[in-house]
Amino acid sequence: MGKNKKNKQTREEYRASLAAANDGADAALPRKRFYRQRAHANPFTDHALTYPKSPSSMDWSELFPVISDTHKKVEIVDIGCGFGGLLFALAPKLPETLILGMELRITVTDFVRDKITAMRSQSTANITDATTATSIITDQSTTTPSNAAGTSTPSATAPGNYQNIAVLRANSMKFMPNFFARGQLRALFFCFPDPHFKARKHKMRIISAGLVAEYAYVLRPGGVAYTITDVCDLHEWMVEHFKGCALFETLLVRRVKRGEGGVIEDVVEEEGDMGEEEKMCVELMMEETEEGKKVTRNSGTKYVACFRRKEDPEWPE
Repeated sequence: MGKNKKNKQTREEYRASLAAANDGADAALPRKRFYRQRAHANPFTDHALTYPKSPSSMDWSELFPVISDTHKKVEIVDIGCGFGGLLFALAPKLPETLILGMELRITVTDFVRDKITAMRSQSTANITDATTATSIITDQSTTTPSNAAGTSTPSATAPGNYQNIAVLRANSMKFMPNFFARGQLRALFFCFPDPHFKARKHKMRIISAGLVAEYAYVLRPGGVAYTITDVCDLHEWMVEHFKGCALFETLLVRRVKRGEGGVIEDVVEEEGDMGEEEKMCVELMMEETEEGKKVTRNSGTKYVACFRRKEDPEWPE
């Protein structure tokens, strides 16, 4: 058996055993070494993808099975979510919001899905243990009506149990309007996208004039598009295209350089009126993504730009 075939078999056996064992508080988190994948995928290739005919055909309960409100829809999307660092950071911060990661690479999507499954299993087991302990304490003591009213029981949608995040293998450059209705989203993230350095490949960049118009369509007025990269040329490209769209206004343009010892450089070129949630999202985007951590380790520069969706203009009389 060749070395590559043997390695592939080892990865498949590992993932099969992981799926069988992931139950309860001892559920093991997946290891990246068993999810080998190319760095990038060609968005123009005809991948074998499943997508809805329209947003009304999308059943979000399949991705978020314990959400009681079947009419609840995704509001935050991380496009090209990679290994899901931002998803796992946002989940406990915004527990009532459905957050989706969209990723084109098969193996990376599998990794994030397996990690979500493991994190959910661990959290559910911890919640069950806490509920059991609470019941024992309650049984051993005399509870008055006022005490009973103040007793809270952990629920399936409690903060930190990762039931509000999911990942989907999809090509957002082609099928974004198939998944999301007009004005459905309140936040879009573009974290360290492929820079496609060669001029003939610029058409493959996730930010372009046509795609920015689609992002304006799915973002509600007041929604924010967050971008971050460590490539100055790509940063300038993204800023140029968002500023070129009349439906967006600049919220933040910032250059940050951090090392293991702390902040080396932090330059804010433009800044609008940002809310607490928006500031939190910027910090998580810079510090919790895998690429963001890598840039920090290498004392590289992070280029951040955020743009708020404007209100739709009035139709002329």
